[in-house]
Amino acid sequence: MAASPPDLGPGRPYPLACRILHFLPHSRVRRHTSPWGELNFALSGIMEIGIAGVTYLSPPQYAIWIPPQIEHCCQNQDDVHYACIDIPAAACANLPPAPCTLEISPVMRAVLADFERRGITYPDTPADRRLAQVVIDQIHVARAYASYLPSTNEPVLASILAALQNQPGDKRGAAHWAATAGITERTLLRHCQQHLGMTFNEWRQRLRVVSALGMLEAGQSVQAIARDLGYSTPSAFIAMFQRLTGQSPDSARKRAA
Repeated sequence: MAASPPDLGPGRPYPLACRILHFLPHSRVRRHTSPWGELNFALSGIMEIGIAGVTYLSPPQYAIWIPPQIEHCCQNQDDVHYACIDIPAAACANLPPAPCTLEISPVMRAVLADFERRGITYPDTPADRRLAQVVIDQIHVARAYASYLPSTNEPVLASILAALQNQPGDKRGAAHWAATAGITERTLLRHCQQHLGMTFNEWRQRLRVVSALGMLEAGQSVQAIARDLGYSTPSAFIAMFQRLTGQSPDSARKRAA
């Protein structure tokens, strides 16, 4: 990692601390807890954080919120560059009480980009402390999701999700995957709603978004990505990507760069 843990002990005047971290491919951080809250979001790459048996993924528009004293671990398959915003426990009372995925607002992103550009680890000046409070206020009002791409330990569904993650461009429908697991399509769809909180198709589209982000960052063309992810035309892939992320693939590539 590129920075040591922050000094946010009792009596410290800082409303938060900013750490910019860099993990090489196949890095791991073993399970641990922190006395402060953590807002983690990827500047490039896709971050994976394990919390209570659930793997949280953080595409660029979303951050992972971890309240104080929540055990978690980190791992990643590829190179990841991300920001960790540490908030003292006393300031977390009005923030989400459970781990979740938060949508990052343009205001929050602009403030944190400014802190990164100026190398602000602790907001010392009154002006920077006001900006830090804006970040905390934005966390409070951010739209929250249980997880952008939820996982499950339910054996039958977990095996299907693992197969799809190995082949995100597979176009075979829910009926095929249910048959491979020896269950009915209706049972599979019910499992998705019960254990993932979304439909089978919605989960698969989110998987494709996460896969596409990695491909874009690796420099693959939109045409190649669309083909690899099972879309008949690049325009169909672009429409899906824009609907789920609010930006075009080219904009996502430029933002990552």
